[in-house]
Amino acid sequence: MENISPTLLWEIFKHVRRWLANLSRAGLQRRQQSKQALQRVILTARETAVYLRQIRDQGQSDHAVERHLAKLWTQLGFELDELGLNKLAKRCHISGKSWAEPDFYDANFLQQADISLHTMEKLAEQILMKLNQR
Repeated sequence: MENISPTLLWEIFKHVRRWLANLSRAGLQRRQQSKQALQRVILTARETAVYLRQIRDQGQSDHAVERHLAKLWTQLGFELDELGLNKLAKRCHISGKSWAEPDFYDANFLQQADISLHTMEKLAEQILMKLNQR
């Protein structure tokens, strides 16, 4: 320690201070990314609910809408994976696959996976509340 000059100590201190500031910003940025992804889960759940209502009202499915929903749910799964929100990410991946290939999973698996829109939205809302409390 006695071989370190005051100038070098000052440079080290400035570097550590910048590093800590960047780390803090990264934490804020990650939290903001998490909030945005969770908000998109809620929006996608509601968009999916509207489409399901349309099917009930018109008695007809639309492959273009289903392709869009498969893409949205799958993208959300990837985003949530990167953010470490694994439970919700897994549900999003399953939902995306289900919209892409409706017969891929059996009804038993889907029931156990609990990918209902209500469950997905509630889980996203709970995580959002926790993030907003910090």
